[in-house]
Amino acid sequence: VQLQASGGGLVQAGGSLRLSCAASGRTFSTLAMGWFRQAPGKEREIVAAINSYGVMTYYVDYVQGRFTISRDNAKNTVYLQMNSLKNEDTAVYYCAASRARWTLRESGYNYWGQGTLVTVSS
Repeated sequence: VQLQASGGGLVQAGGSLRLSCAASGRTFSTLAMGWFRQAPGKEREIVAAINSYGVMTYYVDYVQGRFTISRDNAKNTVYLQMNSLKNEDTAVYYCAASRARWTLRESGYNYWGQGTLVTVSS
């Protein structure tokens, strides 16, 4: 599976961005998908996840209500809509795919995209 993330950039605090991650190489609809991020000087962490059917989602508590993960299995793409962005959301965002239909463990994700940088300015 190859993953290509896009949509990062510079945005002012309070603004919005939508990240996209296009997958190829395997039946996308069988894969759980996740978005992770790594801020400068910090470890990578899970931000959101969605199961293979698209009916179960997870958000880390400090993005709950601001971020929305979704997927379009017909387009082999997962999205992360990010609203009300804060300075602390600045990070490199990675999409990842798991052969399991649902997992929140970073070690459970088998395939990783290259990362896209999101910078939130004051």
